[in-house]
Amino acid sequence: MIALIDCNNFYVSCERVFNPKLEGRPVVVLSNNDACVVARSNEVKALGVKMGTPLFQMRSLIEQHQIQVFSSNYALYGDLSRRVMETLGMFTPEVEVYSIDEAFLCLAGQSYETVSQVIRATVVQWTGIPVSVGVATTKTLAKIANHQAKQQGGVCVLREPEPVLAQLPVSEVWGIGRRLTQWLEAHGITTALHLQQADLTLIRQLLGIVGVRTVLELRGVSCLPLELCPQPRKSCCVSRGFGRPVESLAELKEAIACYGARAAAKLRRDGRVAQTMQVFITTSRFRPGEPQYTNSETLVLPYPASDTPTIVQTALRATQRLYRPGYQYHKAGVMLMELSPAGIAQGSLFVDEDRREMAWRLMDAVDSLNRRFGVGTVRWAAEGFQQGWRMRSEWRSPRFTTRWDELVVAR
Repeated sequence: MIALIDCNNFYVSCERVFNPKLEGRPVVVLSNNDACVVARSNEVKALGVKMGTPLFQMRSLIEQHQIQVFSSNYALYGDLSRRVMETLGMFTPEVEVYSIDEAFLCLAGQSYETVSQVIRATVVQWTGIPVSVGVATTKTLAKIANHQAKQQGGVCVLREPEPVLAQLPVSEVWGIGRRLTQWLEAHGITTALHLQQADLTLIRQLLGIVGVRTVLELRGVSCLPLELCPQPRKSCCVSRGFGRPVESLAELKEAIACYGARAAAKLRRDGRVAQTMQVFITTSRFRPGEPQYTNSETLVLPYPASDTPTIVQTALRATQRLYRPGYQYHKAGVMLMELSPAGIAQGSLFVDEDRREMAWRLMDAVDSLNRRFGVGTVRWAAEGFQQGWRMRSEWRSPRFTTRWDELVVAR
């Protein structure tokens, strides 16, 4: 049997861990730049607020119901997610971390109801994060079981799925999106039970082999094994919307340099190097009355690299070519591609190996200082110091678990 552990309203739950006064009160967490809602407490869901609702459309509702608003605090959420996953690893070594707030576990040979309740109690005691546990014979059925668990006390062991599948719209099945739903409904497949009983030849024509696997999973045949070793990433992108429109080339270069430095640091953390890079800039499509401009440039690096000077200098040269005056830029980003392990990357006859060795030693020193004293302790001057373009984060709570100067104070 496979269990899916899903943290309830994860971002909201993280905010409540260090602020118990938020329990039972309506809470929302906003996306980057405080633009729209990405997490809602049950109290907010009861008010009819949908995921992705823009903040400006909620102003009156926030005042009327005293909704507590928070900016995204990814440092806090990431650390609490790590603690939850480590806690789950105490129950079984077979854990697949599926997302920041979800994980699949193998519970073979155990009393499923009992161990599920123990998992819930242990996770909330050790981390403060409430979770729901859905148990079934396959990953797809475990997803459905977890959905049921949220409605019936936090645990659901789905031994006979047919009654539940009969009530579940086909659009709610894991992997069935809007377009696939339209195709299926056009052929009379409107519920998950219809999909489970559908002819495999028809499903293969409509959805391909992925659809066939979904049907078999609904029938209890496991086609998606646990992935205990995460696949290495194939690309790394750092992109942000600006807190205010950016018009000058100097500020645009600051942002690109900052994003390039962050992307390079991520590569070094993962022991990877990049062969190609893409830099892109764009205006806001939500301001149709203003001049619009979007452009990007893809470059091949002289050698597979992850050192900040090479990444930043290459990105800044591309920014110089992409920039056009007279536009208000809303977003920019740096994407590093064609990643490979740093230890086996192809070298070049035209690169000074002594300089590369010095660059690696410099990066080791910089990363060591930033790990010890905090991210951004040592950075490149090209990133700027004022950074007036930084994204808005007006209601971010303290990073309670990752910053010494933001620790909780007990009085």
